[in-house]
Amino acid sequence: MTTWILAVLVLYFCQIYLSAALYLPAEGLFRHAGGRDVLPDKGKFTARSDKALVNMKENLPFFLVPAVLAYVLPETDMDLAVIGAQAFFFGRLAYVPLYLSGIPGPRSIAYGIALAGTILMAWALVPA
Repeated sequence: MTTWILAVLVLYFCQIYLSAALYLPAEGLFRHAGGRDVLPDKGKFTARSDKALVNMKENLPFFLVPAVLAYVLPETDMDLAVIGAQAFFFGRLAYVPLYLSGIPGPRSIAYGIALAGTILMAWALVPA
């Protein structure tokens, strides 16, 4: 489980810096390294990247709470929790490029896979 928690956190970290990196061509290196008080207009990919990042921020607590509780609660089905964590990770990993591409159907499927992973993790916490 620890591996998957760390993998999701690395994915979150990458999303943060992807969004920031997409501003770089519009700002230039000197302005990008400054205070960034005024950001340039977002391009299509920068706006999508920001929206995908907000979505990750909204979903991350729903992943982390059952992931951490899996360690604490004695009757957790750890195999099911790990499968849920894997589904969350791979769903979110697919979600970002699908969101950037603007293809709505597959993006929703990727989101659904991640959501199903979260539900599996929560289900794993329920005593048998």
